[in-house]
Amino acid sequence: MALTDGRRPGDRAVAADHVSLRRNNLSVVLRHVRESGPKSRARIAADTGLNKATVSSLVAELVERGLLREGSADSTRALGRPGQLVELDGSGVCGVGAEINVDYLAITALDLSGDTVFERRVPVDVAHLDPGTTLDRLADLVREALVAVEARSGQLAGVALAVPGLVRSDTGDLSLAPNLGWGELQVAAEMRERLGGGSYPLLIDNEANLAALAAYSELRHEDTPAQDGKPVQDLVLLTGAVGVGGGVVSNGHLLRGGHGFSGEVGHMPVAPPGHVCGCGRTGCWETVVGLSALLHQATEQDDPVRNPTLDVEQRLAAITQRAEDGDARTLAALKDVGAWLGIGGAILVNILNPDVLVLGGYFAALGPWLKEPLEQALRDRVIAPDGGGCRVVRSELGFAAAVRGGAQIALDQVFVDPTMIGRVESGVTP
Repeated sequence: MALTDGRRPGDRAVAADHVSLRRNNLSVVLRHVRESGPKSRARIAADTGLNKATVSSLVAELVERGLLREGSADSTRALGRPGQLVELDGSGVCGVGAEINVDYLAITALDLSGDTVFERRVPVDVAHLDPGTTLDRLADLVREALVAVEARSGQLAGVALAVPGLVRSDTGDLSLAPNLGWGELQVAAEMRERLGGGSYPLLIDNEANLAALAAYSELRHEDTPAQDGKPVQDLVLLTGAVGVGGGVVSNGHLLRGGHGFSGEVGHMPVAPPGHVCGCGRTGCWETVVGLSALLHQATEQDDPVRNPTLDVEQRLAAITQRAEDGDARTLAALKDVGAWLGIGGAILVNILNPDVLVLGGYFAALGPWLKEPLEQALRDRVIAPDGGGCRVVRSELGFAAAVRGGAQIALDQVFVDPTMIGRVESGVTP
């Protein structure tokens, strides 16, 4: 029986397959330009295996959608008329990353080229607020970012929220965030309600996972090789604040585990059993390497740097100054935390054998004092020669890593399906 549009079922299936194939080819071209930089249409065709006519059509559509733009002439061509390079555009396409942490809320909006459109972090004593109040404040920050995106006539690819806890990223639900004191919570649904149910994707993930993705992108962007000269494909990111999280990238892919709960390295039972963790157990790694552990050793109870309403970077600046001034108590605390960081780090290096162990969060800020005792512990405890080829590096992203990773995964959807952005008005058929 004929369908209402006059086509037979087989015709419709063929059309659907054609649309899917073109969407995939658009993704191939867009991702190739992102990874390889400006290219001529002929070079894209040669590199991807697509024919030249198809590439010309795909590039035309991606330009119309505002994802690619015409660049300079191809100066590498020795003979014939130089081809026109095409390069990544996306200045009007933005992704937003937001983060809830124990003592701050943060947000970043990035465009498709990775440039910052909006950025803000505010000190908030989240651990002493109820979840509803915290999500209200975060929704206000998200709205500020959306105004900044709209002001540049941008299109929103999505919003990704980073939370320090066990997150079911497929449903957007939080299972447990011990340092926040939060239990089961439908974070995605709660945020969607506060933001008015917009049509853009709203994603939820563990903050260490998103920070690891940002660190991986940072290392690849800087073309930092592994010890054997190959590009970095395996890393472990350790991010520290009050809690400690770990993100693992294996062979270029985020390692989530069977149920999405991997990376809770702060709860490895390696510390003395008398140390009580925010999760209620004793002996967790974060009880000896978390920021609270450092401040407990380095400062008195009434020291202003223990005040959670003071921005975390101001608190760390004060610790840094004391270390630079040679304060004995501060230096002793840093040495002890660095040694414990190496004890837990050696376990991870022995198990995962990463190319790089990346220090993020407060570990990066105080890296000049933590790195030496950490590396000494790795030398003493990693069984493979030369630490298994693992190097220790400090992330330059600081406390912005998780929100940048969130903005990046929001934007990654565009590279998977470029047709989610813009409308094609020229009549180019799918």
